[in-house]
Amino acid sequence: MVETADAGAFLARLVRLDSAAPVRLRPVGPDRTALWARLPWNVLVVRTVTGVCPGDVAVAAADLLAELERSGAALPPRRDAQWRWPLPPAVSRPVETLPADDLRRIARAAAGTLRAASEQGVAGRAVGQRAVRDALLDHVAVVVTPDDPPGAPVEVPQRLVQGLVRMGFLGPSGGPHAAAAVQVRVAGRWVGLVGPYGAAWLQKGSDLGLTPLRDRPNG
Repeated sequence: MVETADAGAFLARLVRLDSAAPVRLRPVGPDRTALWARLPWNVLVVRTVTGVCPGDVAVAAADLLAELERSGAALPPRRDAQWRWPLPPAVSRPVETLPADDLRRIARAAAGTLRAASEQGVAGRAVGQRAVRDALLDHVAVVVTPDDPPGAPVEVPQRLVQGLVRMGFLGPSGGPHAAAAVQVRVAGRWVGLVGPYGAAWLQKGSDLGLTPLRDRPNG
């Protein structure tokens, strides 16, 4: 089973956001496991931890968290059919680095806008919190223009920033990685933010497709 502290932090945050979320475990080398999950706003997140898993499997995040909290080593019941999303390609390329503090600031500003709109409305009119939230998530927070080779601008929407921040992938603001840079990466139609503790990925141009785990074991 995977190492408890790192996996537990990932799973606890995931379960707070979606108590019914599945988590996909994929081996990475002989003694590392990648934990993949999909957040409620259509972003895939991944954290790689120490430990082994019995192949490419999906389980309920809440079940795995409970097993780790009681220091168990058994794999919870498999939920492979609940995993319906492709994964980004294994190979990606960096296009820019961003200061972690800038992303924290962007995330805080979005949270403040959501609170203000929910309490005061927009332009004097009441607006539903969900409508404001969806508009904020779709907002392009950062635009990156690759230098080498010159290419089309890469848009980083707020939903990617929120995925990275809400899952704790930047670490605490005063922690050892507080000043770390975050990579903007692309892989085909995917855009990702890679922080010191994990990554968030979003497929451009379309929603994540339905891909049962058993039919497509490699994502």
